[in-house]
Amino acid sequence: MVDSQSAKRQHIVVAITGASGSRFGLRTVSVLLQVGLRVSMLISPSGLKVLQYETGNAWSSNPSELISILRSYFQSDSLDYFAHDDLFASIASGSSAPDAMVVVPCSMGTVGRIAAGLSGNLIERVADVMLKERRQLVLVPRETPLNTIHLENLLRLAQAGAQILPAMPGYYQRPESLADLDDFMAGKILDSLHLEHQLFRRWGTAVQELES
Repeated sequence: MVDSQSAKRQHIVVAITGASGSRFGLRTVSVLLQVGLRVSMLISPSGLKVLQYETGNAWSSNPSELISILRSYFQSDSLDYFAHDDLFASIASGSSAPDAMVVVPCSMGTVGRIAAGLSGNLIERVADVMLKERRQLVLVPRETPLNTIHLENLLRLAQAGAQILPAMPGYYQRPESLADLDDFMAGKILDSLHLEHQLFRRWGTAVQELES
């Protein structure tokens, strides 16, 4: 459950890129919509392929078809979707920038391009807008092990103002299903956005339950 009182109709962009862990992105979108936030989705071509593979769903690559599929999946007509190459989208400009952006999962290729300020597609451009407008950018990298280039790019982004939130689910809550792990990561993302929730048991509570 998520506290809807903590949501003030903020506009959050959630991008799914070509790293494993697309379930985390889907669950994050779901809970943000549940609290009444305005959510816009972006999916890279590689992200779409991974999404199709990991979920087994036939997600269309046609933008007009995909928006219908996404709205049906999340059971929400308020969800927006922009093609990854739609640089004329409103969110590509600082004059109509969203309140925050979450890239989950975030591939190392996406990390590198954002760190270089390339803005070659809408995902990279919106991330660049977040940094230049001093708005919240949360990156959820999912890669292991990390090489020196990965670490340097992540450090550069952290120094530029991004929050690095690795996809590292906690096990102290004793998860019983993949959904529990999804909820943990979605909950950590909501924490970073300062949204109250009850998606997982926090450390003190979990330890007390184990000791009782």
